Amino acid sequence: MNELIKIFKALSDQNRLRIVKMLEEKPMCVCEITEVLQLAISTVSKHLSILRNAGLIVSEKEGRWINYRLNPDPSLYLKSLKPLIKDWINDDPIISKDKENAQTSNREEICST
Repeated sequence: MNELIKIFKALSDQNRLRIVKMLEEKPMCVCEITEVLQLAISTVSKHLSILRNAGLIVSEKEGRWINYRLNPDPSLYLKSLKPLIKDWINDDPIISKDKENAQTSNREEICST
């Protein structure tokens, strides 16, 4: 039951839901996520930590980047929830804009400033 509670707590925050929905589009680095959310890097890092601890996302090093993406090997609970999450809140204007911004984000420009 503790695993399920962690998952629901992780999904109970608007910014963490926004991150999950952005990562449906593509893997992203912290700079890209920070740019889309317009939050401090420390705040985004805390959200990413909570999502990772709940098993929703994983991180992978690729050259100088650390990419965050949805967990490709989720737990039994997440396997059941993943299709539902994918269908939820897609019509929300904030989510739609975040997904659009995620698709067009350019880490080379964002992270070099």
